[in-house]
Amino acid sequence: MYKIGSRVNKIIEYIAVAVIILIIWSVLERLAIINSTTLPAPETILKTFVQDITNGTLIGSLGISIVRVLKGYCLAAFLGIGFGILLGLSERINYMTDLIVQIIKPIPPIAWIPLAIIWFGIGESSKVFLIFLGGFFTILINVIDGIHQVNDGLVEVSDIMETPKLKHITQLILPSSLSNIFTGLRTGLGSCWMCVVAAELVASTTGIGYMISNARQFSKTDVVIVGMLAIGITGKVMDIILKTIERSVMKWN
Repeated sequence: MYKIGSRVNKIIEYIAVAVIILIIWSVLERLAIINSTTLPAPETILKTFVQDITNGTLIGSLGISIVRVLKGYCLAAFLGIGFGILLGLSERINYMTDLIVQIIKPIPPIAWIPLAIIWFGIGESSKVFLIFLGGFFTILINVIDGIHQVNDGLVEVSDIMETPKLKHITQLILPSSLSNIFTGLRTGLGSCWMCVVAAELVASTTGIGYMISNARQFSKTDVVIVGMLAIGITGKVMDIILKTIERSVMKWN
């Protein structure tokens, strides 16, 4: 009962803070302290939000972007975890590839747009590639760190008992690294959503990023904010799903 009460209180606090911000925002707009063109009132944004959902514009654009994000994210998760395990288990390979990873990792996905067009053209592949880049290195680094943080004592015991390599990895290394792996997966998902707008600037005529970019050109600030909110809400829902999976998988922890 205490936990339920605590959660209810937290939800009330979240809502209260949001309501206070919206009231202040609305008052400032009505007093003309905030320019309505630069930052429309919450009522205007809500009206646009409902209108875009009703006419299917928002749902259609968001649906296309979700598919692209899922493609790029799943690829990033698969390769990030795979290479992360390989580099985490092999100090030699990790040392050999560390310089390349550290050089490429800080390059923002938007800087890859020209190469993405040259390599993959202006179709879906270039967009998925840019989204993939957003999540790959985040997942990779977290998996490597998770493996490196496995208790040395447990590893030594496993070596002394001459545990088969596959069993050593599946029953010791991976379970001990799950917390870091899920952290990487959740952070990587957020990074993928951050890249979707940049990805959909690549000669795209669909998706939430295109909707935002097109609205910006016509100074439709309310549509821009609606698109941003849609990305934020969708990203949060997907993060909650990942969090639920994490709790289910890590009940033993």
